Amino acid sequence: MALHPAGRPALPAGVVPVATGPSAVSSTPRDAVAARCVLTAASSLRLTLGDSTADLLSAHTVLPDGTVVLAVDAMSRTGGLLVAARGRDGAVRLDVTHLAPVAVRSRVSARLRITGTARRFDPAALDSCDPATVMSLLDLPPVALWTIEPDEIVLDRAARPVALDLGAYRAARPDPIAVDEAAHLAHLSRCHSDLLDRLGALVDPGAAATRIVPVALDAEGIVLRTERPDGHTDTRLPFAHPVTAGAGLSEALRTLLG
Repeated sequence: MALHPAGRPALPAGVVPVATGPSAVSSTPRDAVAARCVLTAASSLRLTLGDSTADLLSAHTVLPDGTVVLAVDAMSRTGGLLVAARGRDGAVRLDVTHLAPVAVRSRVSARLRITGTARRFDPAALDSCDPATVMSLLDLPPVALWTIEPDEIVLDRAARPVALDLGAYRAARPDPIAVDEAAHLAHLSRCHSDLLDRLGALVDPGAAATRIVPVALDAEGIVLRTERPDGHTDTRLPFAHPVTAGAGLSEALRTLLG
């Protein structure tokens, strides 16, 4: 078996360690998809208007073009600040934190910052919405709706923060597997632990880890975390082909073992 410079077994072909330190990165279409996933999957976000902040829970959704819709009572203090800020470029900031949906150390996997312009929601926007988006709008609290049109978007994952191209962000669509990541990982852990154990042997052949646990999942691969008393290592296993539906996940994972 090949060894890397530290003397540990080299990873099998196709197994990619996940970067954990600063590096020079540039925006890619995948970053835009990741940003849309973070925003769509989030149940809460932080709204900043000047020196005032408010944490909104189950009070946002995303239109097909990436515009964020907030449900905020116009008669509240936050609503009043939105009224004062509407139409002013970059007057609104949204912060979203994505956490690994499992019980591990260092759960933050991504942070998203959007600086944008607030406007009152225009019902004409419904004409460009698919049924799922319309339903998500109907699920918002029955208060005033506001749109936040992004002026600048910064995604911070394992590497240094990267500013996204707005055109790529608007054209991107959320990865359906990543949006339901928590449910998929829970199912894998509950019903396919044997499969996960065999995948764990790929990233830690010597079984030196305290445990190996899946911490991230999308249509193109899965990330396994190797935990040891002195730290952890995240390793990405890319699928041979993108998964388009949850039913294809098991087959994609079994293909990795082949």
